[in-house]
Amino acid sequence: MWTLMFCYILIHVGDFPKLGLEIHIASCGEHRIQMPEQGGCRRRRRRQQVAAPPEKWLNGFVRLVALIERVGNAIGALAFMWATVVLLGGYPTVLRSNDDFSYATAIIFLEAARMFSRNNTLDYRVFFCTRGAFRPAAGWNGLITVACISNALISTFLSSPVSLFWSPLAYIMVVAILVIVKFLSSVVPKLLICKPICRVISLWSPVVAILLQGPYMIELYVYHPQLYVPRILEISLAKWMVAYVLLLVVVLLVTISGFQFPIIIKLLDSTLGSKQVWRRITLNLCVIASLLMPILIIPVLRVEVITVEGVAIVLASFGNLQIPAAIVRVALTLLRLIPHYYYGQNEHIDENNLGDKKNLAGSLNIFYGMVLVQGTLYIAACIFEFFSFIPRRSLICHGGFRGQWGVASVNLYYTYAFEKYMEGGVLAPKKISLINFAIVSLNSDSPKMQLYGVQMLHSFLQREPTRERLITKLSTSTNSMARLISMLGWTSPNHTIVRLYAAKVTVELAKSLQVVTVTGTVQLVCALLDTDDKQKMGNPLLDADSDHEGKQDPIYDAADDQCQLQEPLRDADNLIETQTQSTNQNKQDSFIVRGWQRISEYWSIPKEQPLTDNDLLPALGMLIVDNLASYDQNNCVEIGRETDLIPKIIGFTCFRSDTTNSDTQQMVLVKSSLKVLQRLTSIGGEIGIALRYKISKHPFLLRNLAEILGDDINGEELRKLVAVILRNLAINVDTRQEIGHMQVLITRLTKAFLNFYRISSTNVDSLLPKFAGQALAILAIDNVHNCLVMLKEPEFIHKLKSMIFIHNEKYTYVAASLLCSMCQHARAKITESDLKELSHTLREVLDKIMNAQGAKLEILIGLSSQICKVIPEEFSRELESGQIKRRFMKRLVDSLNENINPHAHCPGIRRVILEQSIYMMECNSHYVNCFNELRIMEALSMVQKTPSRAENYRIFLGDVGFMEYNTPLIDLTSTIYHHILER
Repeated sequence: MWTLMFCYILIHVGDFPKLGLEIHIASCGEHRIQMPEQGGCRRRRRRQQVAAPPEKWLNGFVRLVALIERVGNAIGALAFMWATVVLLGGYPTVLRSNDDFSYATAIIFLEAARMFSRNNTLDYRVFFCTRGAFRPAAGWNGLITVACISNALISTFLSSPVSLFWSPLAYIMVVAILVIVKFLSSVVPKLLICKPICRVISLWSPVVAILLQGPYMIELYVYHPQLYVPRILEISLAKWMVAYVLLLVVVLLVTISGFQFPIIIKLLDSTLGSKQVWRRITLNLCVIASLLMPILIIPVLRVEVITVEGVAIVLASFGNLQIPAAIVRVALTLLRLIPHYYYGQNEHIDENNLGDKKNLAGSLNIFYGMVLVQGTLYIAACIFEFFSFIPRRSLICHGGFRGQWGVASVNLYYTYAFEKYMEGGVLAPKKISLINFAIVSLNSDSPKMQLYGVQMLHSFLQREPTRERLITKLSTSTNSMARLISMLGWTSPNHTIVRLYAAKVTVELAKSLQVVTVTGTVQLVCALLDTDDKQKMGNPLLDADSDHEGKQDPIYDAADDQCQLQEPLRDADNLIETQTQSTNQNKQDSFIVRGWQRISEYWSIPKEQPLTDNDLLPALGMLIVDNLASYDQNNCVEIGRETDLIPKIIGFTCFRSDTTNSDTQQMVLVKSSLKVLQRLTSIGGEIGIALRYKISKHPFLLRNLAEILGDDINGEELRKLVAVILRNLAINVDTRQEIGHMQVLITRLTKAFLNFYRISSTNVDSLLPKFAGQALAILAIDNVHNCLVMLKEPEFIHKLKSMIFIHNEKYTYVAASLLCSMCQHARAKITESDLKELSHTLREVLDKIMNAQGAKLEILIGLSSQICKVIPEEFSRELESGQIKRRFMKRLVDSLNENINPHAHCPGIRRVILEQSIYMMECNSHYVNCFNELRIMEALSMVQKTPSRAENYRIFLGDVGFMEYNTPLIDLTSTIYHHILER
C-alpha cells in the first residue's frame, strides 16, 4: 500500500507545480497617467460599448459552477452546525453508536476537513475544489499513473486471491490510499524543487510501474501455480514469467539511455535509431503490455483484474477528493434516509411517549437531507465543470487566441475567474475580464505568467473592441505601464520572448503615449536598438584587451526565438486534442463530410502566427520611436535628449552593416531606420531644428544615404525615404551646402526625378520622382553650387520645361521652382537653347497663374518674375502678343490685395508679386501707367501698413521659418514707388 502511495506521488509530481500556481492582484494603489483616449466616430464607439466581451459566456459558466459550489458550502456549514449543536449536543446519549452516531461523526469530520482546508488556497485546491475535480487520465503521464495504481492494487489484493478483493477492507484501503496520497501531494511539491530530482523521477517512473507487478507474478509462480491450468495454444506460467523479466529488462535499458552516459547512448542510438523516436514508442508499448499481461495470465481472475484496472483509471482521473467525498456524503445519507431506522430496526416505538427521543427523527431527517443536498450539489458542480472545455474552446476561437499559448492562457483565466467568483460575497459585483487578467499576469512575478500576459495584451490590441478597452484600462494604471515598459530592458536570454512581445505591445501603445508619464521610457526603447552581433574591427591605437569589454547578450534571431517560444508552451494544459484527418477528394461532396469539416473548423485552435523578419527587436524599437514622435512633439524632446538613440538609428542605415543578420533582416532594419529619420526630420518648431541638427551632424549619414539612393535593386521605397530625409535636412543652409559638396547625392536625386516618365509608366502611384524633385528644389534655393551641379545633367532645362506642360501637379510646381532657382543662381551657365526653352515655357506659366492660388501661385509668379528678369524682351513680347497684359497685371494687383494676411504654406506671395512688378517696370516703363490704372498704389500702401515678419521666410515648419530673404519687404515697395515717381 505504501509503495502504491509513493508511486502515485512520483508519477504526479509533474503536475504539482500547476496546483501551486497562484495569481495575486497587486494591492498597491494605481495612479492615473496622461494617455488621451483614442478618437473615433460616435457610432463606432457606441457599437463597441454595446458589443459583449468575448469572455462573457465563460464568465457566466464559471459563475454558475462557483454558485453551485458556494451553495453546497453554505449548506455544508449549516449541516455541520446542526450536527454539532443539535444532534451531538442535544442527543449525545440517544444517538445509536453503531449507526447514526457513527454516520453523523463521519460526516462531521468530512465536513470539518473541508472547512479547515478552505482557509488555505493550495490545500483547498488539492483536496476539495470543484475545479479540476475530474481529469481524464489521458496522455503519457496518465498511462504511467494508471499502470502504477493498477499494478500496485493487483499486487496488494490479488496476490492472495481468496476473498480479500471482495472484502470491505479492500475498499477501505483504497479510500485510505487516495486520502493519504492527496495529503502527501500537497507537501511533496514543496520538497521536490530541484529539477534534477524531478527529471530522475520522470525517467524512473516506467520502471517503477513494471516493478510493481513483480509481487503479483512471484506470488502466482511460487505459491499459486494451481490456479493456472494451461490449455492448447496457451502459454505456460513460466513463459509468462520470462516475458515479464524481458519486459523489465527492456524498460531498464530504455530508462538508462535517458542518462548522460555516452557509451550507452551511442550503442542504443546506433542500434535502435533516434532516441526521441524509439524511446517513447518503446516505453508506451511496454506499459501497455504490463496492463494487458495480468488479464491474459489467469482467466479465472480476469474479471477481478479488469475491475482493478477500472478502479485505477477512476482513481487516476480524480484530480482531488471532491467527487469521492461527495459520493461518500450521498451514500452515507441514503443508507440512513432510505431505511429510516432511527430508533432501531426491531424496536417498537410509542410515538406518544418518546421522552428524550422527541424530535430525533426530524433532526436526523434535516441533517441527512442537508448533507444529501450538499453532496448532490457538489456532484452537479463537478459534472458542469467537466464540460468547461466547451466555453473555453469557444473563447479561444472567438477571443483572438492562437496556438498552445492561447490554450494555456484561457486555462489560466478560467482558474483566475473561478477563484475570483469564490471570493467575497455571492451577490457582490466582481470585475472579472480578460483584460484585468492580462494586466494581473503582466504584474506577476512568474516568468510564465508574464509571457502569457504580454501575449494576451498583444492579441487584444489587434482587435478593435478589446483594443479600446485595453488602452482605457492601461491609461489608469501607472504600475502596469511601468512594468510593461521595463520589460523592454530585460536583456537576459531567458526573457527574449517576453521582451519581444512587450516591444510589440509598446508599438501599439506608443501611438497614444506621453513618455513623461513613465520615467525612463526612451532609455529602455533605446536599449532595444543594441546589438551584439557586430564583428568588431577596432583601431589598433584604441583597442582594449579587457575580456569583459564589449560583452552583451546574444542577438535576437527570429528563427531561434520561434523555437524558444514553443518551449515554455509544451507543458500547457490542453482542453481537448484536435485531430485533423484528411478525406478523399470524391467524398468532399458528402453532407456528412462537409458538416464534419465545418465542426472541425469551428472548434479547431487558430494557428499561431509565426515570427517574421519584421519582428526584430531593433526594428520594433525604431517603430516605437516613430509612433512616439508622431503622437506628441513633447515626446520628440525626450527623444532628442537621449544621447545614443539617434546615432544608433543612423547606424542601421548602412547597407553593408558589420552584423550577422540576413539580407532580408538587414533590409528591414534599413527601412525602419529611414522611416524614423523621416519622421524626426519632419518635426516642426524649435524641437525639429534641434533634431535635424543632431541628425545632420552624424559623420556617416550622408554616405549611407548616398549608397541607398544609388541602389536600384531593392526597390524605390527606400530611395523615396532617403529623398524625403534629404529634403527635410536641406532646409538648413549649412546642411544644404554640405549635401551639395557630396555631388553624388544631387546626381542621383536628379536621375530619380528626371526618370519620372519611365517610373510612372510602370507604377502610377510612385512618389519617388516627386520627393526627389522636392529635395532638389530645396537644395537649389539660394545655393549657386547646387544649381550648377544640377545643370550638368544633359538637357536639364528642357526636361523641366516638359514637366510644366504635363497635367500632373506632382511635377509641375517642383519643376517650376527648380527653373526659378536656375534662372536666379545659374544665369551664367544657361545656354541660348536653354533660354529658348524658357521662352516656350512662359505662355504656359502665365496661363496657370490666372487660376492658381496659394503656394502654387507663389511658385509660378516666382518663376515668371525670373523669366522676366532673364529674358525681358521675350516676356514683354509674350504679354503683348497674347493680349493678356492687362489681365495678367490685374491678377497681380488683386492677388496683392487678397493676401494681406500671410499664410504658413505661402508666406512670400506678396514678395514675389512685388518682384514681378519691379522686373516688369524695369523691362518696359509703359507698364507703370497700367499699374497705376489698376490702383497699385493703394495695394502698396496696404503692404506698407501690414508688414509681417513671416514674409521674411520662404518655408515654415510648424511655427518656425526657414531660408530668410536678404531684402526686406518694405525695400521692395520703396523700389516700386521709385519707379512710379520716375515715370
